[in-house]
Amino acid sequence: MKRIQKVLLIASGILFFQTSFAAQISVQMELLTAQARQPVGTILAEDTKYGLLLTPRLANITPGIHGFHVHQYPSCEDEGMAAGGHLDPLKTNRHLGPYNDRGHLGDLPALYVEKGGKAVQPVLAPRLKVKDILGHSLMIHVGGDNYSDNPSLGGGGMRMVCGVIK
Repeated sequence: MKRIQKVLLIASGILFFQTSFAAQISVQMELLTAQARQPVGTILAEDTKYGLLLTPRLANITPGIHGFHVHQYPSCEDEGMAAGGHLDPLKTNRHLGPYNDRGHLGDLPALYVEKGGKAVQPVLAPRLKVKDILGHSLMIHVGGDNYSDNPSLGGGGMRMVCGVIK
């Protein structure tokens, strides 16, 4: 009996250890240019009881408000176009922002970049968990985001910074 208890205790400890680390990942982000990709930092993604907390540690990015999304495919090739469209597993075909469950699941809160080109302000995506974004990509767009379909995809425009979520 004691042997079984020990085995169960060890197994539950291993399971706890594995799941506690599975709820947090770091995504390497790169500036997309026609010539090459340039590292600009990381975004830490971690599960909270309120949703997915995304904490950027980025530098050398154009200051301002930028559209921020999870894209379908785990690729930043072709200046980010290989990432496909926004993650939309329910096929809503609507860009309604991170708080509306009738739109893309990949819509994230806008990302703020300070005057000096740094982004450090966390954002919370209440509809997502780490497991939902694995095998996709994170994308920061040149323009802001009004969470609608007009102008196209909320006005985010070109893809500026990308990271593959492994």
